Order: sequence, then C-alpha cells, then structure tokens
Amino acid sequence: MSAQAVSVGRLSGARSGVVYALLLGLGVLDAAGYSLIAPVLPVLAERTEASATVMGMLVATFPLGMVAGFALGGAAVQRGTPARVTLAGLLLIAAGSLGFVLGTDLAVYALARLVMGLGSGCLWLGITFTTLASWPGQEYLCMSRVFAAYSVGGLLGPLLGAIQGVQGPFTAYLILALVAMVPVLMLRLPAHAGVFTTDRRAVRTRGFWAASVGIAFAVLALGTLEGVLPLHFATKLAQSQIGVLYAATSVPVAVAAALAARLRPGRALLVSTVLVTAGFAVAGASSAVPVWIGALAVAGTGIGLANTGAIGVLLEAVPAQRIVTAMVWWSQIGILGYLIAPLLGGPVADAYGYTAVAGVVAVTAAVAVWALARRGKRA
Repeated sequence: MSAQAVSVGRLSGARSGVVYALLLGLGVLDAAGYSLIAPVLPVLAERTEASATVMGMLVATFPLGMVAGFALGGAAVQRGTPARVTLAGLLLIAAGSLGFVLGTDLAVYALARLVMGLGSGCLWLGITFTTLASWPGQEYLCMSRVFAAYSVGGLLGPLLGAIQGVQGPFTAYLILALVAMVPVLMLRLPAHAGVFTTDRRAVRTRGFWAASVGIAFAVLALGTLEGVLPLHFATKLAQSQIGVLYAATSVPVAVAAALAARLRPGRALLVSTVLVTAGFAVAGASSAVPVWIGALAVAGTGIGLANTGAIGVLLEAVPAQRIVTAMVWWSQIGILGYLIAPLLGGPVADAYGYTAVAGVVAVTAAVAVWALARRGKRA
C-alpha cells in the first residue's frame, strides 16, 4: 500500500468502507442489467415471433447505448463530476426499465434497452473513477473486487429474469435502481476526480491495445453467453430454469475475478482464452443439461479471469493518473464485444448451429493471445 493510499484511508475512516460497499453494490446492480435479459429472451422471441438473428439485434442495442454512455461519462469525469455521472446512470437505467414495463412491441423494447445501455455506460465510469480516485496505489486490487461485484450482478440478473413474463423482471430491476439512488444522494460520493488527466499518447501503445483486445474478448464471451446461448438452452429449460443456470454460472465468474488479482494480469488473460473457448464449444455441442452446467462453470471461470486480467494489463500499460482517455477507449472497445457477439452469434447459430458459435469466441481469443505477445512497456 502506498503512502498516498494510507493517507486516503486515514482521512476517510469508516466512511471509506461505506463508500466502497456502495460502489460494489452499484456494480452488482449495473451488471444485473446486463444479464437480466438472458432468461427473458426466449419469452420476447415468442411474443414478437422473432428469430435468433432479430433477438441478437435486440441484445446489441444495450452495448450500443453503452458506447455512447462511455463517451458522455468520460466527458463528465474530465470536468470532475464522477458522482453526477453515477446518478445520471441510475436515472437512465430506471427510464429504460420502465420501457419494458410499459412497452408491448419490439421497437419499444429496443429503444428501452438502448437507454438502459446508455445509463450503464455512465454508471460504469462513475464507479470506476470514484474507485481509482479513492484508493490510489491499490487500483488493481480494488478493481478486481469491482469486477467480482459485477460478476455477482451476473447472479442477481438471471434471478430477476427468472420472474415469469417480461414486465415482472424489469419492474423488479426498476425498483432496485430507484432504491439505489437514495444512498447515492445521501452519502455524497466524492465529487471530484481531479487527480486524473487525459493522455492520448497512451492509446497508441501496444500495452493499451493488448488490454483492449483482452477486454473485448471477455465481453464478447459474456455477450455470447447472455445474448445467444439462452435460445439453445431454451430447448430443454424453462425461463426460471435458465435463470437459475445463469445465476449458478456467475459464481465461478465472481470467484475467478476476485482471485485473479493474485496472478500476473497477462497470465490470467492467457488462461482465460483456453477456458472460455473450451467451455463454449462443449456447451454448444451438447444437448444435456448436466454437461451445460459443467461447461458454463469452466467458461465462467475464464470470463472472470479475463475481466480482471484485462484491467490489470491496462493499469500496467497506463499510469492511473493519465488514464481517462485510455479508460474511456478501453471501455468502448470492450463493449464492442457485447455488440458483436449477438450480431455474429445469432446468424452463425441460425446457419450452422450453436457449436459453431464457439468459433467466433475462438477467433477473438487468438487475437488476444497475439496482442499479449506483442505488448510493450508502460506509456
């Protein structure tokens, strides 16, 4: 722990722990919004008579909104207002959830999911920069726990999605988003992140691009898991059962994300490429529920390692004090994986079956390994 980190801890005292707990809780809530859609997807497909390709496009509206949310949130953070970004993110998430509660057709659902993605992008940057500003010198450890919290959100989301129908899951999520605004307003998160500056030179380094490909791989894997495979699992499982399966999968994701901080980031990311690709290949090829459970446990472990490993590679490549531009770009590149996964995975599944979907993941894994081998020194 650095002297600066010790100083922050002494100044914050008990409030530091409360703020950290709130940030982790917000991470759980944010991630629940990602995975909430998975158990609901077969019901939406049946209600709208849409194909896997169309459902993939619906899922893709969320990461598309996130890309815009990262840009807006990054601009706000540079003006020193991560706390406001956090609150704005919650408001947008609530508004998008309301669209699913009141909506009845595919166009309304797509717009609502886009708004939820916009809010999620803002919320992610609010959580991240508040964490980096509050615990300097402990960035990798603290962010590994943030990713673990996001993985726990992967448990909450499917449990909410297991509520029958479309309105039920999103009503529950809307209530949680509104409740979360109360401690954000009362606790008054740190309002400034003045220790951070922009440095466009950082995004030209090999280390930055290795980290970016790594997070794109991790998020593409998540997008495949949540935006494509539920339609495969629906051949044997009901909505509530898919929710339980995905909730169970989030456990190894969370554990791996937390434990990955004990490994060198590059090593964690390399191991993840093998686990994710193998897990998805087995899940797509099988029609047996017990095999799905084991395969998703393996893939989930890989996703957790990839998330933490990718942020670790980024922090190795770019000093935290100059990370604003790099963090925004890294986040945007990463979420493109969530956009690409359903857009490619849906048509591939329709044309060649769910075993072939693992091929999309494998290609990204190979690119990540190549980028890691070529990464250079810190910016």
